[in-house]
Amino acid sequence: MARKHINRRTFVGEVTTAAAGFTILPRHVLGRGYRAPSDTLNVACVGVGGMGWSDVRGMAVENIYALCDVDDRRAEEAFLAYPKAKRYRDFRRMLEQDGSNIDAVTVTTPDHTHTVIAMAALKLKKPVYVQKPLTRTLHEVRTLTEAARNAGVATQMGNQGHAREGTKQIREWVEAGAIGTVREVHFWTNRPIWGQGIERPLEDYHVPPWLDWDLWLGPAPERAYHPSYAPFSWRGWWDFGTGALGDMACHIMDAAFWTLQLKYPTRIEVEHTPLYRESAPKGARITYHFPARGSRGPVTVVWRDGSLYPPRPPEVGDGAKWPPDNGGGQLWIGSDGKLVAGTYGDDPMLLDPKRQQEITANPPPKKYPRTEGVYAEFIAAAKGGPAAGSNFVEHAGPLTEMVLLGNLAVRMGRTLELNPETGAVTNVQVPTQYITPTYRAGWML
Repeated sequence: MARKHINRRTFVGEVTTAAAGFTILPRHVLGRGYRAPSDTLNVACVGVGGMGWSDVRGMAVENIYALCDVDDRRAEEAFLAYPKAKRYRDFRRMLEQDGSNIDAVTVTTPDHTHTVIAMAALKLKKPVYVQKPLTRTLHEVRTLTEAARNAGVATQMGNQGHAREGTKQIREWVEAGAIGTVREVHFWTNRPIWGQGIERPLEDYHVPPWLDWDLWLGPAPERAYHPSYAPFSWRGWWDFGTGALGDMACHIMDAAFWTLQLKYPTRIEVEHTPLYRESAPKGARITYHFPARGSRGPVTVVWRDGSLYPPRPPEVGDGAKWPPDNGGGQLWIGSDGKLVAGTYGDDPMLLDPKRQQEITANPPPKKYPRTEGVYAEFIAAAKGGPAAGSNFVEHAGPLTEMVLLGNLAVRMGRTLELNPETGAVTNVQVPTQYITPTYRAGWML
């Protein structure tokens, strides 16, 4: 039976004793450091502008205790909406000064600061929610995943589709044999919608008075401020982001990674527009070759960004739109049919109209639990409930690692051969900085 959410005030005010004779006590009666089961979480949100504002609102059923952002202008809407929340620019000061009062942390910052913030929270054994991709580099994702394992607290990555109906429906359909044996999965996105495939800008700009540029850089190498980096276009720069693949693959590739238990590939091949040392290319096609695993046969996975799309399947008539969504999507090819779905696994559909009609009329059993969404999953886990679906250890870390291996092939500009058990590159020496970043003085994991 579904559990109805009741906030602390309602619970304590309306139900103080149970038939068995025990009492539910509020926090001040239990004493400092103890929490009644019905208490709300004190949530500290790091990065509260843009997508950060969405994450703040997603956690609004709890108590927004602290707001932290290096950009006062971007954070203004959140500051105005929560005037009683404590305000910080530096997450380190926030955790030092208020760590004992904080129950959970959200991290919605550029990719290059995800790991240092999440690690600081995990060291204090605070449940932590981090936007996708989990980290910027392979060393970071492996370190953060292990730290989450050791901390034993709730974690969640913000790939919303993993908590939605479509992703679970895809797995149930595939496991029920709706398209036979899966042989290939194709993905596409219209990203980048920011600058990529460019050289470092040389113009001089003053740092805006509302931005703490030194804190924005965090562990990244020192460089002068430029609007080509902040607040939006940082994604295309390797020092700060992970390009179109890092931005969208944790959404679009999620259902396949989960359903097919992909883990590590044996080979990654890349084609791309011209490469630049500091920024991701304007477009790329990345082909992962996954070996047979368990009862599953080998699978080829193809990623396309820069508005490159897979060929029109013969099942899609000339008069029909292809791809179904130019923004992003996925095409599954099996031995007995094909399936398409959106970026977040939404609206899955079999390309054979008769089979679609049949599966709609007689869907397979719902094997995988439905939840109320990515935020509800994290909140429930932080309060001692089941682990969130995209927790760091079991899902988000391994998924991000697979994605970042694709970026490694892009940066190297060549095919990579890999050990399918460890993910280690076996055919070429990879520059250390591509895997293990050197942080600026004063920053560490």
